[in-house]
Order: sequence, then C-alpha cells, then structure tokens
Amino acid sequence: MSHITLRQSYKSLSDRLNLFPQGAPPTELLFRILQVLFTKEEAALVALLPIRPFTVATAARNWKQPEGKARATLENLASRGMLLDVEVGEERFFVLPPPMAGFFEFSMMRVGNGYDQKLLAELFYQYLNVEEDFVKNLFCGAETRVGRVFVNESAVGAGTALEVMDYERASEVVRTASHIGVGTCYCRHKMKHLNRACGAPLDICLTFNGTAQSLIKHGIARQADVPEGMSLIEQARGHDLVQFGENVREQVAFICNCCGCCCEALLAARRFAVLSPIATTNFLPEVEAGNCNGCGKCVEACPVEAMALVSAGDPCQPKRKKAKLQRDLCLGCGVCVRTCARNALSLRSRGKRVITPVTTAHRTVLMAIERGKLQNLIFDNQAHWNHRVMAAILGAILRLSPVKQIMASRQMKSVYLDKLLGLRGAALPHH
Repeated sequence: MSHITLRQSYKSLSDRLNLFPQGAPPTELLFRILQVLFTKEEAALVALLPIRPFTVATAARNWKQPEGKARATLENLASRGMLLDVEVGEERFFVLPPPMAGFFEFSMMRVGNGYDQKLLAELFYQYLNVEEDFVKNLFCGAETRVGRVFVNESAVGAGTALEVMDYERASEVVRTASHIGVGTCYCRHKMKHLNRACGAPLDICLTFNGTAQSLIKHGIARQADVPEGMSLIEQARGHDLVQFGENVREQVAFICNCCGCCCEALLAARRFAVLSPIATTNFLPEVEAGNCNGCGKCVEACPVEAMALVSAGDPCQPKRKKAKLQRDLCLGCGVCVRTCARNALSLRSRGKRVITPVTTAHRTVLMAIERGKLQNLIFDNQAHWNHRVMAAILGAILRLSPVKQIMASRQMKSVYLDKLLGLRGAALPHH
C-alpha cells in the first residue's frame, strides 16, 4: 500500500507539471527524477499548487495548513530551486517553474547542493538525451518556441548593425536587467558527471530579473553587475558559444551560453532539425565564394552542422573547396562569421522577420493555445482571485493574431460548457 501511495504522489505531481505548456512526459525516468528532487510529502503538496504565481496564504489554503507551516515548506523548496520566490512591492509571490527551463536546471546550477547530482546527471541524460519524448515535446510541441538565439553582436557588420533590434542583443538584456545571476551551466555540469563534457567554461550561465533575484537569494546563483555580465558574454563568444535565451522581448529570464556538444537546445536543433526547434535570429551568414579558401573553420565552429564544404567548381583547382550554408538548419547566431579570417562570411537579413513574443505571459498563452492547454491558465485557481494575473493572460490573448484569438475562443468555450454541464471534456465535441 505504501508503494502505491508513494507512486500516486509523484503521479499527481507529474499531472500538475503537465498542466503548464512546458510539461514533462510521464515516464518511469521522470518519476525517478522527481523522487530525487522531492520527498513524497513535498510531491503531494506541490501537486496542489496553482500554475500562476501565488502567495503563502494561497498555498496554506490549498494545503489546509497554518500559514506558518506552509511558509516553511515553501521556503525550503525555494532554497533548493524547486520554487522561485519574488518580492513585488510588499507582497511575496512563489511560483513552480516548469521542468525546463526551470527546476531541472536549477538542481544542477549549484555544485554540492545536497542532491545526488551524479545520479541526477545520469537520469537527466537518459530522459533528455536517450529518450526523445521530453525534448521533442519541449522544443517542437508548439509553433511558438521556448527559446531563441541571440545574434553574435561582434559578428554584425556596420551595414547590418542598424537592422538589429535592441531585444535581439544579449548585451541589452544585461544592461537593462534589474538583477543578474551567474550559475553553473546545467548542460556541461551534467555531462561532466558522465565524462562527456567539453572544455567550455562552466560558470557562465546567466539569469535575469525576478528569476535571478530568487536564485541569488538562495545561493543557487551568485550576483553579478553589468560589467561582469558583459564580460561573460564576451568570454562566451571567445569560446564560440551560442547565446540561447528565453523567447521573449521584455524581461528575459535567462541566457545560456551554449556549446553544440552538451547543450540540450543545440542538440535538439540537430536531432530535430526539420522541425526547427529553436527560434532563430533574423539573420543568415552569406558566403563570398571569391574570398573563401575552403579552410573549414566555419564548418568546425557551427554548433548545428549548418555549414558544409563543397566543391568550388574551379576547373583550374579541381580539389578546391568552398563553404556552403544549409539555410534550413542555420540558427543565424553568427559564430561562423567570427571564425573566418578572410572576410568570406557576413551576416545578412533573412528578409522575413522572425516574430518574438513580447512577454513571458504572451509566450505562455501562445504555447497554451497551440498545445490545447489554455483552459489550465484561465481556470487556474490563482487566476480566479488575482486580477493582475487574469489581466496579464487576457491582455496577451488580445494581442494575438485573429487566427490565434479564434483558437483561444474555441478552447475557452469548450471548457466553459464542460464545467457548466458537469461533463468531462472528452464527452463533448470541441467546436
């Protein structure tokens, strides 16, 4: 009986995680990961938390506990990165982040945090790198992407610089952040435990704003200032790392400095290239064939194998090679441009601009609509009483395209009818 109760706690937590657009397919590996990260009692309690940010009073009410006891549990979870807590004015809010980008990473961002990180590394590797359902669902499960690539600013020529918007620059995220946190790179830390890590820097993962505020407070990340943040971005570029961050324009929560051999996002970009799992920049490298000597440095530097060497078609030098871009695979990061010593590569506009969601609320609503989970945001018990949360959700819906608004309307109507008639969603057709 105790085994059944134990499994049910983690099954309930898994169900709760999958209410959010960025969920986690419930496999045996997920349950084993959750057992490392949460006690049975914690899993049962976290399963009852709202999707949207909540207060101690809300958790206490959901858990039927005194506020003092609920606060102690919430603070313990936040101290390990399983929850984030942010102070807004005089109010303190908690939120359960998604598994990724979220508490999976946070469990590996501080070395020696009390978890068995070698075991976690092995489980994460199997769940994310061997099994493919989680990564495919995370990066390819919706038209709107979780993350996007920031253009390598040092690769942008004078003719293109004016076309780069502020929100496309990692430097602007650093300059405008209210808080900057530096943590251990989850991906390379995980691979280090498996003896698979490359030589790229470990302490270079950047978080910002409210996320950084919480992680710094609990020692999961250390505080940094703007000059250090800029220096880390430059250090990452010097190692040919790609800036991959939250797919929003305002209040970006994280920018990872990614390598092609360890990073989950870039590995997904190679594994599922045809599905375009990462939002690209608005730029593509252009090859000036006359300057290219076929050295292959750009091919080696490209983290997603979008560059290749082909015959230069020179009858006088039949063995001569030149670089060729596979446009459908390219992230537009500009790493290849930096490696070219012959000015044979330059960044040019893609022509049709890539659309970036404005805020996290905007992106979350888009992903929820595309994955058929908008009802979970609208009928989340936190949204019922917190007008600011409901306003953010509805405001994001109002900014959508007419097609997405129709999709949102259909989902809300179907859920409304189900609740009104007391029927399960599967029992009624969705109009």
